[in-house]
Amino acid sequence: MTDADAVHRSQHAAADSSADPAKGIALAKNDSALVGERGKTSISETVVAKIAGIATREISGVYDVGGTTERVVGKVRDVLPGTTTSTTQGISVEVGERQAAVDVAIVADYGVAINQLGAAIRRNVIAAIEQMTGLEVTEVNVVVHDIHFPDEQDDTEPVPEANRVQ
Repeated sequence: MTDADAVHRSQHAAADSSADPAKGIALAKNDSALVGERGKTSISETVVAKIAGIATREISGVYDVGGTTERVVGKVRDVLPGTTTSTTQGISVEVGERQAAVDVAIVADYGVAINQLGAAIRRNVIAAIEQMTGLEVTEVNVVVHDIHFPDEQDDTEPVPEANRVQ
């Protein structure tokens, strides 16, 4: 083995090393700031779900987020005083120490190319989560539960105050 081969193998081994023997912890070579010499940062599933929910709602062509039951509960929540719309509605996540996986359930606007909508959601969710958390997003699965037609009134719309029986 030549000196050049030895140097190359040494560099390659160092690059592939995924363990810190002094700490007994597996660390990636290009590890983010989530695990450092003085501690680690943990990011809860709620935080990642909120980021994913906001990133999903930013995409044109997404009428609503969530399945039928979640949207009905969301509409009820909207009319109750002192409550707010849940940003995690329709979002399911799994978060590890370095990676996250996301499931997104949506209702698409009629006329939108669903394959392009799914790709746009995927890109935006991945970019937002990776930029804000440093986690690697392994997958974003998009489920389209329904299509909303522009002239269609939501069955879950609250009855206007003027029409309520008092």
